[in-house]
Amino acid sequence: MNDEGSLKTVTMDKAPGDASGAAAERPAETLLMDRVKGGLRRLGIPDGDLYGLPSSALRFPDGAHYRIEISGIERLSTLEALVDEMAKEKAVVHRIICTVMGATLLTTAELRAFARMAREAKLEVIITPGPRPQWDAGSKQVATPEGGVSGLRIRGCDSLRYFLADIYRCIDAGFRGFLVWDEGVLDVVNGLREAGEIPKDVVFKVSIFAGHGNPAGGRVLEKLGANTFNPVADMTLPMLAAIRSVVKLPMDLHVYLFDSFGGQNRLWETGEMARVAAPCYFKIEPGPSVGTLYKPWIGPDALAFLAREKVKQGKIIQEIVGQTYPDLVCSQQGPADLALPKP
Repeated sequence: MNDEGSLKTVTMDKAPGDASGAAAERPAETLLMDRVKGGLRRLGIPDGDLYGLPSSALRFPDGAHYRIEISGIERLSTLEALVDEMAKEKAVVHRIICTVMGATLLTTAELRAFARMAREAKLEVIITPGPRPQWDAGSKQVATPEGGVSGLRIRGCDSLRYFLADIYRCIDAGFRGFLVWDEGVLDVVNGLREAGEIPKDVVFKVSIFAGHGNPAGGRVLEKLGANTFNPVADMTLPMLAAIRSVVKLPMDLHVYLFDSFGGQNRLWETGEMARVAAPCYFKIEPGPSVGTLYKPWIGPDALAFLAREKVKQGKIIQEIVGQTYPDLVCSQQGPADLALPKP
């Protein structure tokens, strides 16, 4: 700003094709933003959110735009309720996020029975390994309101070893999909997969708790070996379009979310989201909060009721997309590229 408080400007040379001959004046701040935008473009990142909302040209291997993902299938009885409701509603579900309380709390026999039932239903299972970060006897920082914003990272090498042990235990029970929320852990498990110590057909999904919400973060996860990732839940359509312009991974988009995360219900946006962000999973996870619902002492009846409601909500999503964007395709039950359990 100059002494009079007016915006500082810089006189530019005559622009090509400028018949007037008048020098163009542009704010210095604009010159700075030009530098920033140019740097982003050179790195292959858009210089702004894509408000034009271009349609994604990417698809799942079967040609579909979107699929349905249901979280919180904590027990065998919860899975039984979900499969039963799928049959009653004639509804498709492609992926389930399971044992959010931690797979450590299921016996090996329970894990194997779970894997068998999911395979018979043609459901990809993403298991949440334990111990979760809050279980660590010394993890006081992450339990505080301010410490929680630092992310749910694995604390110490011992906890990393326990986490990997639970993954191996679940692989032995037949599972081929795992939830990861720590980029360092993602790098480790991908390295083990590349070395053949984890089967090549195992997939890794990055959780919303990793906190990614822009193209640069999505690209990092892709480079580290993620197979799919869950951006933060309050992304606008232009933001999703910008991520899709850079990242080829399927995005897992919360369209119904816990009250503790804001209680978003974006069912009427699902058509536009699928058009802009394909391939994507629509993720259904209503309830009060992760911390209160996914605990081993929550009664099986409550979890079964919610599982049935989520199946119905997945069917509603298909109805809405069919009514608003009839050209968009949802996968049939059990597409060939799913990482089904192998009990």
